[in-house]
Amino acid sequence: MKDTVARAAEGPRVGDAGQLALSSDFSYPPIERTGASFEPAAMQRFLDGEHRAVRELVKEVITQPEFRYFESPDHHAFRKQVLAWTKRLADAGIGRVFMPKYVGGEDDPAKFLAAGETLGFHDLSLMIKFGVQFGLFAGSIQRLGTEPHHRKYLADAASCQLMGCFAMTEIGHGSNVQALETTAAYDPTHEQFIIHSPTFSAGKAYIGNAANDARLAVVFAQLEIAGEKQGVHAFLVPIRDESDRTLPGIAIEDDGYKMGLNGVDNGRIWFDHVRVPRTALLNRFADVDSAGKYQSQIRSPGARFFTMISTLVGGRIAIAASGNSATKSALTIAIRYAARRRQFGPGKPTGKETLLLDYPAIQRRFMPLLANAYAIDFALKHLVALSTKISDGASRTIDTLAAGLKAWSSWNTTRTIQVGRESCGGEGYIAANRFAALKADTDVFATFEGDNTVLMQLVAKNLLTDLKDHLKDMHPVQLTGFMLNQKMTGFTRTMPLFTLNTSRYHLLNANVQLAYFKYRESGLLFQVGGAFRRLTKDREMDAYTAFTRLQPELLELADAYVEREILERFIAVVENAPDRTLHTPLRRLRDLFALYHLELHKSWYLENSVMSGFKAKAISRLVTGLCAEVRSDAVALVDAFGIPDSCLAAPIAL
Repeated sequence: MKDTVARAAEGPRVGDAGQLALSSDFSYPPIERTGASFEPAAMQRFLDGEHRAVRELVKEVITQPEFRYFESPDHHAFRKQVLAWTKRLADAGIGRVFMPKYVGGEDDPAKFLAAGETLGFHDLSLMIKFGVQFGLFAGSIQRLGTEPHHRKYLADAASCQLMGCFAMTEIGHGSNVQALETTAAYDPTHEQFIIHSPTFSAGKAYIGNAANDARLAVVFAQLEIAGEKQGVHAFLVPIRDESDRTLPGIAIEDDGYKMGLNGVDNGRIWFDHVRVPRTALLNRFADVDSAGKYQSQIRSPGARFFTMISTLVGGRIAIAASGNSATKSALTIAIRYAARRRQFGPGKPTGKETLLLDYPAIQRRFMPLLANAYAIDFALKHLVALSTKISDGASRTIDTLAAGLKAWSSWNTTRTIQVGRESCGGEGYIAANRFAALKADTDVFATFEGDNTVLMQLVAKNLLTDLKDHLKDMHPVQLTGFMLNQKMTGFTRTMPLFTLNTSRYHLLNANVQLAYFKYRESGLLFQVGGAFRRLTKDREMDAYTAFTRLQPELLELADAYVEREILERFIAVVENAPDRTLHTPLRRLRDLFALYHLELHKSWYLENSVMSGFKAKAISRLVTGLCAEVRSDAVALVDAFGIPDSCLAAPIAL
């Protein structure tokens, strides 16, 4: 494949025998890389951060000849190739990075996530297979199980001697995990759990590794003891023997050929009164003794449930990060092509047509998306750092941020790939230039590991809960002062000095930018909170109905929260960047991110009298100007992603 890509990049020539061959004499024009304000290698070191070594290790593996892209309409053959790749990563020790040291791991989840993010530069079927085997299957055993489970299963899972799957989602219940139908009834006589799918809709759906490779499943089911329901818990259930034959009581259906990610063997699983021993319960947060007595240190069923499904947080971070890696690939291909492709022009004095990248319309398309990619990168690194500090249980703060960034990042990925495809014209439509694969493989990112719209509602719900808890703990005097401060803050934002100022100095002030983002978030929070309170006052409407009615406002609130979190992190990164040569390009990207999103939401600011029409126009002019400034660094900024040519593979970008 590498040779094919190289020849395609060179272009055609006429050989000695009069046949069309390929030569550097007949090739794409060079990519113009003049005028950058920094060294791409310095920016790459900054982006790679403390886990540069594992990123380089992953790149070393995935650039080997055996990892050349697989091209075949046979998805069964594709699955075998991706399985072989996954085992190769296991051989390199990458699968065991997050595991406890007493089973041969490094106990470093942040390093593991960095490895997964880097895999996003390669075939995304591999990244998903990697995530299913090591992140979801092995990860849930680690986070929900105890030391006996770890010692029995993790080493084999890390080496791919034991392939597994993560069976949570059902045909009838995806986002609403608490309502799963699969049951796990305890039989005290035999000290066993009986795993059962009572209906067709209880079948576990779209489960990675299920169709071919998994021998053991982490199954989420409703625990029942003596007829009493204890909520959703996780159980280890064998589904195939060592000869890969489906076990009695297990029915598996292959999901077949999909829109994308066809190297992953997704399937459905049903259980017909399958018995597993009492030790099959992953019992870190709850246990059942031999007599059938249920025990848990977490007394609240709700808190226990959210603690148990905390494994989803890592998956959401991984999807957001690998999606952003796909975004970076799309931007690299499109921007490099735009820096070599010429079209139209005055003719004189140079006689050259104009580079695509020099057109303001193209700059307006690409540069805000480039700023988004950098912004998401920094926000996700911050989230990873936060998540690694929480060793026990769930954290609402991390749950909220992970849900929001996963949704925001994956939506941004979909949009960026489409813009890149369109901007490359017919070249972007050719499969060899990889937009087709990127588009097909990432489209599902918007709906797995949590449907984006549902996740954003979760974000808003958590924000309302935080507000309620904050106000509940205040004394009357404190509450009065808090509400007065909110009103004064709103009044300040509507003062002429703030709403009318159109100076560049004012608009490029990070504190001013952040103030606008915070004001939109807090304004929406209090608007939605007030509306919710009015709808549920005196029990005129139940909370579920009120929440449903306010969905549009809640989604806007969640968007405002995520954008504020991203900008806040971007500001901190610029202020603390150790290499001062990177300060200017990073500041430009930060300013562009902030002002572009102010421009996107100017209708809200205008409606709430926080921005004048003159200021809105000034912001739009400045966004256009910043796009032109970032353009001079654009090729260097995508070079700094450090994507190997064999992974990028697109002839138009090499």
